[in-house]
Amino acid sequence: MELKDFQLLNKMRKAAEEPLFVNPRNAAAGSVKLLDSRITAKRNLKCLIHSFGVLEGVQGFKTQDEFLRQCHDWGFSTSKESKVCRSIDEVIAFCEQAEKRRSEVPFEVDGVVIKVNDLALRERLGETTKSPRWAVAFKFQAHEVTTVIENILVQVGRTGVLTPVAHLQPVFCGGVTISRATLHNFDEIKRLNVKVGDRVLVQRAGDVIPKILKVVEAAKAGRSFSLPKACPSCGSPIIKDKDETEVAYRCENPSCQKQLERRLIHFASRGAMDIEGLGEVVVKQLLEKNMVKDLADIYTLKKEDLLQLELFAEKKAEKLLHAIESSKERPLSRFIFALGIVHIGEKVASVLAKNYKDLGALMKVGADELLQIHEIGEVIAVSVESTFHLESTRKLIEKFKKSGLKLKEPEAVLKSNKLEHKKFVFTGELTSLTRDEAGERVKSLGGEVVSSVSKNTDYVVAGESPGSKFDKAKSLGVTILNEKDFKELINA
Repeated sequence: MELKDFQLLNKMRKAAEEPLFVNPRNAAAGSVKLLDSRITAKRNLKCLIHSFGVLEGVQGFKTQDEFLRQCHDWGFSTSKESKVCRSIDEVIAFCEQAEKRRSEVPFEVDGVVIKVNDLALRERLGETTKSPRWAVAFKFQAHEVTTVIENILVQVGRTGVLTPVAHLQPVFCGGVTISRATLHNFDEIKRLNVKVGDRVLVQRAGDVIPKILKVVEAAKAGRSFSLPKACPSCGSPIIKDKDETEVAYRCENPSCQKQLERRLIHFASRGAMDIEGLGEVVVKQLLEKNMVKDLADIYTLKKEDLLQLELFAEKKAEKLLHAIESSKERPLSRFIFALGIVHIGEKVASVLAKNYKDLGALMKVGADELLQIHEIGEVIAVSVESTFHLESTRKLIEKFKKSGLKLKEPEAVLKSNKLEHKKFVFTGELTSLTRDEAGERVKSLGGEVVSSVSKNTDYVVAGESPGSKFDKAKSLGVTILNEKDFKELINA
């Protein structure tokens, strides 16, 4: 979304007394997610082609530059700024010029991506699990401005964590007006020694997230901020996390309205239960009309309920109900993640689901048993045990079961048992597949992936830059495979 279109959009939203978008990136992302494409069409979004995934029906390209020129000939928009550089000095010069001219670009940019032009060479260079070896980002220096803290308020997250947020005297920075900045936690307020009325230096990290760097001028009569005695949303007591590595304070009321709002949005998100159409606006309306009181209540919604919400007609209501019904088939791993248990991300949720397969089995285990799983540490084990031993959690799970959710993890498809009883350890970076993918291949052939090397380990698969596991395997005489050897073994 170009800056002029972003400013026009916010001007229209202000006139209509609607919430303003914080920055063009959020506005563009929110516009794409809208269910009503007629509204999206009015947002004047633009698309610049910079890469391709799969080519079908056309001859392959030899270089990135050739691909971009062909896209332009086909009528697609590409960046007018891109350039083929013949040396690293040319690259550095280009980056320096781009940073000086960033304000001339009609949309927000926070850096330059430098890519290897030769596509065949890219193939040889490969990629790690996190990033390609043939591309790197040069980030511009973040925009910084000074402004005054007008107030410090506390917001409540989905796990009950209280986060202080500085409300700022609106200030223009890098193409957008900033009026709020997170202070992260209460220890950060002490570290910065910020008070209401102070003039502070604000940076837009990554040109998106406003962050307070320091106080540049303390207010003579500044008002100190103190930790609230109760949750600002529901008035319940707040507690400090037992985990000493954290500095979080939480509302201990699981029925807190603000917590429930954030938890419902997380529950319906793409990585969790993936309920398309159940976004922030819909969730807020459902709560305002008292149609849902916990996560499981979304499975009791009827068409007549949804038709009471703004912008809902027959077709939109039916589409959301279909999405809710389809989510009942999600695997256990997605459901565990969707519950929003403290410290449980997608990976840990997957590990738990693969070890227990059935939610009933997981709910019975204690922290000591969970600690026997390599990927599970004490903090996670205690969090899982305490969550599933709560009476409120057990009642919630019963409601989910009555609504028809499967709550089971499907068995991995076993292609053969040629690696049965064989234990594999992976170390270093693989180039042609991720370690998770390699592990799944081993499991599909009956093998087992473990995290530490011992005399019982059958194979250590060593990628690039292997760690101490490689040295230990050599000292124990364990068979070491490079990536080529490993692929030959699993494909034989």
